[in-house]
Amino acid sequence: MAVQQFVLRDFELESGETLPEAVLAYATYGELDPGRGNAIVFPTWFAGTHESNEWLIGPGRPLDTDRYFVIVPNTFGNGLSSSPSNTAAPFDGPRFPRLTMRDNVEAQYRLVTEHFGIGRLALVLGCSMAAVQTYQWAVDHPEMVRRALPYCGAPRTPAHGRVFVDGLRAALTAPLNGAGDRTAAESRSALETFARVFASWGFSQAFHRQEAYRELGFDSAEETTSGFWIANFAGLDVDNVLSQLDTWITADISRGPRFGGDLPAALGAIDAQLVSLACDTDLYFPPEDEEAAAAHLRNGKALTIHSVWGHQAGGGADPVGAEIIGEQTRRLLDATV
Repeated sequence: MAVQQFVLRDFELESGETLPEAVLAYATYGELDPGRGNAIVFPTWFAGTHESNEWLIGPGRPLDTDRYFVIVPNTFGNGLSSSPSNTAAPFDGPRFPRLTMRDNVEAQYRLVTEHFGIGRLALVLGCSMAAVQTYQWAVDHPEMVRRALPYCGAPRTPAHGRVFVDGLRAALTAPLNGAGDRTAAESRSALETFARVFASWGFSQAFHRQEAYRELGFDSAEETTSGFWIANFAGLDVDNVLSQLDTWITADISRGPRFGGDLPAALGAIDAQLVSLACDTDLYFPPEDEEAAAAHLRNGKALTIHSVWGHQAGGGADPVGAEIIGEQTRRLLDATV
């Protein structure tokens, strides 16, 4: 699917900084109906692109393009939307400003309203970092979001998750030792170390114990680390990855003056019919957190995906996770709101 660009001039960030020209890269699937009432927003996860979401989109699939118009905005920092690697000085590389989930959602909101003229959304959904953006959409624009389906994510990054992300940042920055710009070799080494840390969290202990990696075509846990995780992150721009880690670690729908860090109050402000899905072996976003969050929703519930794939239950390759996510997506879209 061809990538399009929406340019935001003098885009003011939550931090108070302004990007002279922010670019939101996006792809669309299906056709917007004459009443502009069949639109769905489906943001991307950490280090993913619009292509990462395509497993759920298409004729006859849960996001049926014969019925719906699906907009997939690429999260800032992924190398397609504004990122350290593609932004002009003085905001290039490590000088790129820190962007938040709210910054991403504000850019997406302007795309949806200013470019497409859409006033209401049939559904917002997303996995992991995009699940936080789903919650953010529902909090910031309750008049627009009819339904929301965050999966394998949370309304804010929990303390344990922040410890994980901080470790990932250390893996990427330690090789520098304050000595300045990285060499290409240092970047490759840093990304490999980063991927090895990621590998211990992405799948569950049971996934490895049951040798479920064979479903991906690997013969051992070590081969999975190399063939899946290291291969997935190889070639990425280190500053881009660090930028998205900053967005991840600060994720919190209750941050800012409106709620002052009061998460229950932020969740209580959501009008959408919301279904959250958490995998029972997810080491990032455990179901207990989503169950606690759902208790503060006026029209929502938390369901559990029972799978050994851990956080990767939301990625589309796990048959169990894919079936449940697809089923709940169809049910939610069919629900009267």
